[in-house]
Amino acid sequence: MSHHHSHDAHDHHQHDQHHQHDVDPFQPRGEEDADPSQAERRHFQKVLLAFIYYRSHGLNHNHRRRRDFMALPEHHKRLIPDTLQKIDTVDTKIEANALFFRDLVKSANLFSNNDMTTLLEEARKKGEQPPVKPSDMDKVRSTLKQCFRDWSKEGKVERDVIYVPIIEELESIYKSLSIAERGDIKVLVPGAGLGRLAYDIATHGFSCQGNEFTFYMLLASNFILNKLDSEEQYELYPFVHSFSNLPSAASQLQPIRIPDVVPGNLPSTADFSMVAGDFLEVYGEHSENQGAWDVVVTCFFIDTARNILKYLEVIHRILKQGGTWINIGPLLYHFEDTPGESSVELSLDQIKRVAQDMGFEIKKEFMVDTTYTANPDSMLTYLYHSAFWTAIKK
Repeated sequence: MSHHHSHDAHDHHQHDQHHQHDVDPFQPRGEEDADPSQAERRHFQKVLLAFIYYRSHGLNHNHRRRRDFMALPEHHKRLIPDTLQKIDTVDTKIEANALFFRDLVKSANLFSNNDMTTLLEEARKKGEQPPVKPSDMDKVRSTLKQCFRDWSKEGKVERDVIYVPIIEELESIYKSLSIAERGDIKVLVPGAGLGRLAYDIATHGFSCQGNEFTFYMLLASNFILNKLDSEEQYELYPFVHSFSNLPSAASQLQPIRIPDVVPGNLPSTADFSMVAGDFLEVYGEHSENQGAWDVVVTCFFIDTARNILKYLEVIHRILKQGGTWINIGPLLYHFEDTPGESSVELSLDQIKRVAQDMGFEIKKEFMVDTTYTANPDSMLTYLYHSAFWTAIKK
């Protein structure tokens, strides 16, 4: 969804229970949506298809490098003799990633493998080659980077910069409550991605609900939160697709393993759930959310709005009196310059002024430099001067 800066920009929207499956944190979108529309089902199929197609897309793409090498003059080939071997190695890493996506699609239980193969075959027969758009493959690759960010020990460095200040803030607000008493505190995390932040908040005893709109993220988080049962179960290569900005050949081939913790063992008093759907639709229109939340945590989220003023209104409305809004992130407006999409872009000082006019009192604010799904080895890193603030609903 983040169309500008395709590399490392936080394309978190297209920009995170107990293990024995006795807590499935995923909640349906409400009774009226029990039978999703045809359009939604087709979109869902398209996402599954993109995960399935990842393998052949990645291998085809890598094969172009083989052809480019073969076309070099002989004396150039001799200067870089190990190139073909490296290209072959990249193939094996793509296969490892594809295994994860294959299992993820299987776990979605919507289609048997045969159905998916049939879908691919039909797409080929119709000459829809490839069956998915380049932008869909971008989202699949960005899902890999989200796995790195949210569920690998290698991603912990990045998580600590962003998630720790949020959790410290929660700890300081509710320091007088024991872990068991914190279960009564309701925390909402919109734009939860792969669910790690929401999960970490629940491990601290708070009842936490993550909300996510993107099917890529929903399928992957459902798989990680509910289906993985051992640490480091999958070996992934999130950075294998970019050959640019590599200090060494090896830096592209670093594996990560997920998950670094098996989701489970939450305090019995803490509720943990993930809700699918658009933030404004799920929380804005249903009056039972009015004043229902003690804390709303927006982490790399507010800039996903078409109209950020609506986000602020809903956050204000769903918070209790005296409730806290905790924000961290930049302002990379996802719909700026998108053809056919309306977009309202405010600067940081405007957002703070509007928040105050709406009835927020800003308590604490500072800037923090953060990366977003950035390859720690790369010669290029986007550094966000992210704004952190906490605000009280007066």
